[in-house]
Amino acid sequence: MSNDAITAILQSHPFTEGFWPEHIARLAALASEVRFGQGELIFHEGDHSSFFYLLISGNVALEVISPGRAVRVATLYAGEVLGWSSVTGEGDGKQFQARSLEEVHALAFDGARLRHACEEDYAFGFRVMRAILKVMSERMHAIRAQLVDVYSPLAPVK
Repeated sequence: MSNDAITAILQSHPFTEGFWPEHIARLAALASEVRFGQGELIFHEGDHSSFFYLLISGNVALEVISPGRAVRVATLYAGEVLGWSSVTGEGDGKQFQARSLEEVHALAFDGARLRHACEEDYAFGFRVMRAILKVMSERMHAIRAQLVDVYSPLAPVK
């Protein structure tokens, strides 16, 4: 995929909303195109995967492993991001397992390289980290809504 094609994808991806043209160009220089087949594991729970993905097409299940089975806790769609913890720093590994539900097309970024680019250019870093914080906030709200739905009482508490 050409740099122009990657730039065009980045310009229309929801993650980069509000990014300056020079920030899109910097991000495009760090991107590589990846594809995952249906049912393919992108990373396992506990992995130290260093990649951050912007999903272009396809759906990805985020799963937790319980004894004997994987339990889906969220589904990510085209226009969303996967693996944000790879950019925010070295952690204890992935909290979830990621599995493609269909063929997935994405842009991949090495987390360490992207983090280094953020440290070199604070304006770029601010945009990237602000976009990641937005993703984190949206995911926390979604999890909260799920918990309220699962654990809410059937009848009003008196």
